[in-house]
Amino acid sequence: MFKKDNRTHLLYKQAVFLVGAVRRAQFPPDYGAEVAFAGRSNVGKSSAINMITGIRSLARTSKTPGRTQQINFFRLDEERRLVDLPGYGYSKAPEKLRRTWGVMVEDYLRYRQSLRGVALLMDARRPLTDLDRQLVDWCLAAGLPFHIVLTKCDKLSLSRARTVRGETLRRLAPSGDDADVLLFSATQKQGIDEVRQYLTGWLDNPAMLEARRERKSARDDSDFH
Repeated sequence: MFKKDNRTHLLYKQAVFLVGAVRRAQFPPDYGAEVAFAGRSNVGKSSAINMITGIRSLARTSKTPGRTQQINFFRLDEERRLVDLPGYGYSKAPEKLRRTWGVMVEDYLRYRQSLRGVALLMDARRPLTDLDRQLVDWCLAAGLPFHIVLTKCDKLSLSRARTVRGETLRRLAPSGDDADVLLFSATQKQGIDEVRQYLTGWLDNPAMLEARRERKSARDDSDFH
């Protein structure tokens, strides 16, 4: 059980939109520390960011999948940022646009030196789809620490949500990573403090960058494709 930390809460409450990037050249300067939110279209990334920061309109939400078509950066302070990656797996988006999203996200995950970790959001009713697995593999290849956040847990009974969490942890075990799986519901405000604590652990730990480099060098030089 995580203890609520008011100082951590205040850090996220001061979040402001920084920039929306559609190409690598538009990314803000690569210094300090960032954590990214990634997940399938309509999995609830924007809602999660709004709940974690306590700012309802910070990240634009929509019932239309694929609404986020750029990488959105949010400033917490001079050194720390949150990043909302475009949702993946939206079949109705034009193929050219989907390819562009893929290249941009791959560039971000692979080359962004300030990136400390990734919150992989997955629908608790359908976790670890093939596309989810691909993103897990990208993180592993890049040496990026990640945790899985199971969203929309209010759609499941508590016992079923706990079962899904356990099953997801078991499916991750062969990867050899120490990722955790968190239960989250924006509707019921469940799991907010837990997610904040993990994000802050990444943002505030200067050893994370060196750890990322060591993790990457310990793995084969994998092709992200």
